[in-house]
Order: sequence, then structure tokens, then C-alpha cells
Amino acid sequence: MHSVSDQLLHRLREARKRRALSWWERTYLPAVAQGLWLTSAHFWRNLFLHLAHRAGLFRSVPAAATIQYPDERRKTELRLRTRHRLTKREDGTPRCVACMMCETVCPARCIYIVAGEHPDPNVEKIPKSFDIDLGKCVYCGYCVEACPEDAIRMDTQRHDIAAYSRDGMWLDIKELLNPGTRAFSEPPEKFVQLSVEEFKRLPSTPEPPPPGTGLAPS
Repeated sequence: MHSVSDQLLHRLREARKRRALSWWERTYLPAVAQGLWLTSAHFWRNLFLHLAHRAGLFRSVPAAATIQYPDERRKTELRLRTRHRLTKREDGTPRCVACMMCETVCPARCIYIVAGEHPDPNVEKIPKSFDIDLGKCVYCGYCVEACPEDAIRMDTQRHDIAAYSRDGMWLDIKELLNPGTRAFSEPPEKFVQLSVEEFKRLPSTPEPPPPGTGLAPS
């Protein structure tokens, strides 16, 4: 009986063997014909559908495989690691207790937290400021795994991380608590520190659906 290593070596040797091409295949005419047929089929199909869309027909059938960003957004699975957000308690304050575990475990050193005391004695601490520099972030997800309070997640389904400057890649605590409330042209407030009452007065946005419920809305 062959061992696992012998079977693996046999498969590798078999994979390296290539079938000899026939004379007809060596002319590459079949491959050229297949490529022209495939390209032509896509061209005429897309041209027909684009003209039909102009006439108001077949609107439900996409005319191309390309996602027309930003008018059209690609639907991705919730397990995909996208832009960060901070979860909140029922009173609107962040669930984070400023334990610094995410800041410590981050390999890119892109998380900056300033801790403060919470007026509620049942809560250990609260982050007065929480900032992430997406220009350094490698989207490894270590911060999500290390957090003991489920205070930080990467399930916003937001991929718009491009900016005209490094400051535009900065996420302050207001944007982390309510993703999408800051305009693209609006500069971030670096290291802004908020009190508990200021946290409660921040505008709120609906949270993404919990994992396992299917695709996120576009």
C-alpha cells in the first residue's frame, strides 16, 4: 500500500505530463476561432441589450458583466471584511470599554484610542476618541477577533476607501459609530474626544443585518 507521500508524488508527476497536440491543434486555428466566437457573442449580445435598454426593454437583464460603479454596487457576502464600525449600546454610547486589545494586536499600528472613565459604575471605561487610519490598515481582521466586547466589526459592506489625501482615509469616532454620515468632501476630525452625552446626541444610521442573513443591500 502506497503512503500518502507516494500518492502525492505520483499525482504531481501525472500533472506535469501534457498530452501531445495534434497537427490541427498545433496550427492554433481552433483556439483562434473559439476566441473570436466568444468575443463576438458577447459583443452582439451586449450591443442588443444596450439598444433594448434605450427603448425601455429587458431592463432586468444586465447588458454587460461590468459593475457600473458607483451607480451599481456589487453584492458581497457578509463575511467579507469591509470598512470598520463601532457597535453601540442602547443609549447610543460605544460598546467599546477601551481595553486597548485591538490597538495592541493591530500589526499595522493604525488604531488610536484615548480612554476615559464612564459615569456608569457598571461600565469599565469608554473611548473618548477612537480613530483608524485606513491608509495603513491591511484589513486583517485581528481587531475584530481580539475584541472581548464585540465592539468593532468589519461588516459595513462599504468599499469606498479611496480619497484625494491621506487625511481622507482617516475614520474618526463619529464616522465609526455611524458609517456614511460624513460627506466625502468633509475632512475628518482627528482625535476628537466626546463625552457620554455627546455620544447620545450623534446622528444614527441603521446597522447592517446580522451575519447569516444573506447578502447585504446594495
